[in-house]
Amino acid sequence: MRDSLGDDVGHELVRDHTVYACVMGSRAFGLATDASDTDRRGVFVAPTPLFWRLDKPPTHVTGPRDEQFSWELERFCVLALRGNPNVLECLHSPIVEHVDATGRELLDLRGAFLSRRAEASFRGYAAQQLGKLEADLRTHGRPRWKHAMHLLRLLLSCRDLLRTGRLGIDAGEHRDRLLAVKRGELGWDEIRAWTRTLHEEIDAASSRTPLPPEPDRTRVEDFLIRVRGTSAVPALPPLVPDASHSS
Repeated sequence: MRDSLGDDVGHELVRDHTVYACVMGSRAFGLATDASDTDRRGVFVAPTPLFWRLDKPPTHVTGPRDEQFSWELERFCVLALRGNPNVLECLHSPIVEHVDATGRELLDLRGAFLSRRAEASFRGYAAQQLGKLEADLRTHGRPRWKHAMHLLRLLLSCRDLLRTGRLGIDAGEHRDRLLAVKRGELGWDEIRAWTRTLHEEIDAASSRTPLPPEPDRTRVEDFLIRVRGTSAVPALPPLVPDASHSS
């Protein structure tokens, strides 16, 4: 959805109303090299009165900094409840650049977003990425190795989430092998074999996962309503003593 109020307004919302901002991508996953970009993600709260206008505030904004992308709080919550991996992983970044009181409440809700829905969402993203990699292989004779690395990392994250009920995004013990994928040191057959093994492990983890069937939508919605309500009520002016009643 395009920013219906214009890019300048969107950038102003990000600058003035961000409640949570973090670094994502390879730097958050423990897979950074000297050439890695710094991908920034964030959540902003559009002031409630903006929703009373015909032109609504944006659901997301690109910029104003390079490699920066932010979601409006409601859109972020909706995607997180669906198990969107890009959104869920933002809440678990080890590199937090900004967080205010509302952002801390959002972080406290991390567990409320997690459910068995994540399996379908993570696997769906992985399937899309695999299709693109195989198209590259047919067209160019080789896949984009960086994308292959992130496909495998996503499947590892999904497997461990289902096993433990907790979402971790650091590559950990798999770092060296994943970076070898990025450098093109593993053949495509080996990558496909690893992918199949991970899907089998996800199947096994899914049958006994501690994750609940559904996220805690009520808890998330209560949080969103409180944030919207607080934003809708302007701050009261300070009380000024009435000089006519002074002694």
